[in-house]
Amino acid sequence: MFDFFDTYPWLLPLIIFFGRICDVTLGTLRIIFVSKGERRKAPIVGFFEVFIWIVIISQIISRANDLLPYVAYAGGYAAGNYVGIWVENKIAFGFQIFRIYATKKRGAELIKLLNQNGFGSTLIRGEGAISEVDIIETVVSRKAVHKLSGILREFDPEVFYYVEDIRSKQKGVFTLTTGGTPRIGK
Repeated sequence: MFDFFDTYPWLLPLIIFFGRICDVTLGTLRIIFVSKGERRKAPIVGFFEVFIWIVIISQIISRANDLLPYVAYAGGYAAGNYVGIWVENKIAFGFQIFRIYATKKRGAELIKLLNQNGFGSTLIRGEGAISEVDIIETVVSRKAVHKLSGILREFDPEVFYYVEDIRSKQKGVFTLTTGGTPRIGK
């Protein structure tokens, strides 16, 4: 099936390297889909991940007589991790919850600002170590994270917040993927 490797043996390490990048990148995406409960996407991605891996490993076992294909395999694995993380950041799949702690400025001001920018949010009053604290929670798509972070830094350069991934969400006010006008989402 792959007789052209006999004619062009220098192609084998290249195919191994780039094939490994592809299968590791797909593996990264599959893990993300599994963690987000994407039952349809994860198996499809997993099929192609394993198919590529089987083709690559079979060529290594049947043809690799020197060290270069093994180095290409390891290098492709390392590069695939990098590319997988880069791709995952670009597609920014899923939602996150921002939990914002406002102490110097009142949370009601921040709620108004967030609403003006299309972010639905909830205000919770709490008691901190020193004084009362307003806790604001907002659920955003991962594509809107940078926009929201910028708004928070503008509101209060010393704002404290943390972000958590959300596996699923149901109903409520959620931003569009651009962080724009709020809509009732599912």
